[in-house]
Amino acid sequence: MKQKLNLEQSLKMKMNQSLLQSINLLQYTGLEMIEYISQLSKENPLIEEVNYDYEIYNYQTSNASQTSIGEMNSKTLTMYEQLKSQLYTLEIPENLKAAVLFGIDSLDEDGYLDIDLSLWAEQCGLIIDDINKALTYIQALEPAGIGARSLKECILLQLGDSTSVAYQLLDGHMDLVAGEDVAEICSTFHITEEEAAQAMEQIKSCHPKPGQLLSDNRADYIIPEASIYEEGGTWNISFFKWNSPVIKVNQEYVDLKTDEKETAAFLKEKFNQVNWLKKAISYRSDTLERVISKIVEKQQFYFEHGAFMMQPLTLKEIAIELDLHISTVSRAITNKYVQTKHGVLPLKFFLQSGIRQQDGNQTSSFVIKRLILELMEHENKHKPLSDQKLKDRLQEEFGITVARRTIMKYREQLGIPSSTKRKE
Repeated sequence: MKQKLNLEQSLKMKMNQSLLQSINLLQYTGLEMIEYISQLSKENPLIEEVNYDYEIYNYQTSNASQTSIGEMNSKTLTMYEQLKSQLYTLEIPENLKAAVLFGIDSLDEDGYLDIDLSLWAEQCGLIIDDINKALTYIQALEPAGIGARSLKECILLQLGDSTSVAYQLLDGHMDLVAGEDVAEICSTFHITEEEAAQAMEQIKSCHPKPGQLLSDNRADYIIPEASIYEEGGTWNISFFKWNSPVIKVNQEYVDLKTDEKETAAFLKEKFNQVNWLKKAISYRSDTLERVISKIVEKQQFYFEHGAFMMQPLTLKEIAIELDLHISTVSRAITNKYVQTKHGVLPLKFFLQSGIRQQDGNQTSSFVIKRLILELMEHENKHKPLSDQKLKDRLQEEFGITVARRTIMKYREQLGIPSSTKRKE
């Protein structure tokens, strides 16, 4: 009985250690994983060498070109320079470009806006409405949460989907978040305990100081996990080998025979550590491969035709199709990037909520927001479009059916005032 109990406790401990290491490695960025393994190698004499410097291997084809790590986005640039380098992806009106640059320079080191809007407007010779527009462009940059004016706004920007429980929970019930009152959350939103726990986990996973993700002391590079490219009419994925480092074990230590119990126990422990580490690396690589492949499959129209073809896609949908837990998918995409023809993009960018249309199809909220911005960009400034007019134009010109209150919600999320306040 005692032997069985000890065996079960030992097995449970090993499973917990292995599982914990797999979870940790899955949520690490490529550079964080490299640093973690490097630290372990200093503590484990069995690890003779860790090799990261391999050619790219192809997921669908074997003849993709090599990509040098030197061609990746170097982070020797400051946070401000990195943010400005992303502006080419946005269509910013000429009269707002200087204000956007001024706003970026007015962020503190954590990425929060460190200037009053009225002073910003005065310094740039613009009205508050123009400054609000400039702020929306800054808040559209990566990482999400940049340009926030409070911790609450920072997290709401990262959550994105205003219809989600997590967003509504933080937006209107911060007391429940602070108290982690799962029972009250279930009662308020009429959801299960598991759904309430997932909402809390989403909120906790947000970074309170997004500017630090771009600070020089965190990493030398933003390292994408894979390159997504088109070849011969087919979209391919090349996974960079630095996210699957090869660990070489010192064979002399493995073959060492000793009668000293302490030495033997030490070597066995370190050998097990290497095995757990190899399994964790393999688990991280396999999971990322499955998740990124599913994203490319679901967002093929975006890769082919651009932003206006972004499809609705959620963590839950990916989790169900891959038979993974939603928290596993969440860890897999957090702070992970891929190289595309549109630049290096975070995996979270490809997850967008959607609105169901009359034909049963869904339109991404990201696409609707882009269309709203485009319609407003070309509106008559003396007679700006009301939310109802925007709703009608979306229906007439793009065949997209959206409720007026949804238009208002998206407009507010974009930081754009009502038509009466936009009127010149």
